[in-house]
Amino acid sequence: MSWLNLEGKVAIVTGGATGIGKAICEALSKAGATVVVADVNAQGARQTASLLRKNCGGEHIAVTTDVTSKASVDAMVREVLDTFHRLDILVNNAGINIPRLLVDPSGREELTEQIWDKVVSINQKGIFLCAQAAARVMIESSSSGVIINITSEAGTEGSEGQSVYAGTKGAVYSLTRSWAKELGKHNIRVVGVSPGILEMTGLRSEEYERALAYTRGITVEKLRKSYGKVSISLGRSGKLSEVADTVCFLASDRAGYIHGTVVNISGGKSRA
Repeated sequence: MSWLNLEGKVAIVTGGATGIGKAICEALSKAGATVVVADVNAQGARQTASLLRKNCGGEHIAVTTDVTSKASVDAMVREVLDTFHRLDILVNNAGINIPRLLVDPSGREELTEQIWDKVVSINQKGIFLCAQAAARVMIESSSSGVIINITSEAGTEGSEGQSVYAGTKGAVYSLTRSWAKELGKHNIRVVGVSPGILEMTGLRSEEYERALAYTRGITVEKLRKSYGKVSISLGRSGKLSEVADTVCFLASDRAGYIHGTVVNISGGKSRA
């Protein structure tokens, strides 16, 4: 039995195929939990689940899931229950970021209704649908549970060129605190994790960096040099494993009195 005592627990990780989600899947599986890799990227989810089984053993599975679709989310949860007959942990990690300016006189990178709806649907509606489906199961089974929402320090600080992303992540702060007030009486803990600037992931693609650099009036090279150097007191970007380790701790009974709050993982990043 490990210190975290996650053996026998079943955890769903949305957006688990790549990036932060994949790191969380790996950390949970190493800690003994059975992991459900839920991702719209079916091939990526299967590859991650296969990797978990190979490296950690266990019955980890992949479930193709579109978090913006209630039918897809409900089907995913049903498959989890049919397979494992329990659900203990939900990590709401699936998210997307498309840098755009509110107004761009050149018209090159201006926020559109289509982009707004896409980011809100995944980052905000997806969190709601998955939390609702998971919480319903936890309540009906009369067991304890943990819902962990991945937000961002941009949700409280704002972010130039990333207003819709920051806005959705700000909403996740409020949803986390509100659901904690509702679900605590059912012995379900709800907490948030708020990463700052992290090492390279699929989210930080070349297309993303070009768009973000443009919105800030700088070159991609200058943008890259700024990561972890200007406003982070530790002087470096965060590691995916550092976020994943925090999630594992919060999912465990060792964090049994941490509820209704958001844990900041940003290396002391300031507003400067």
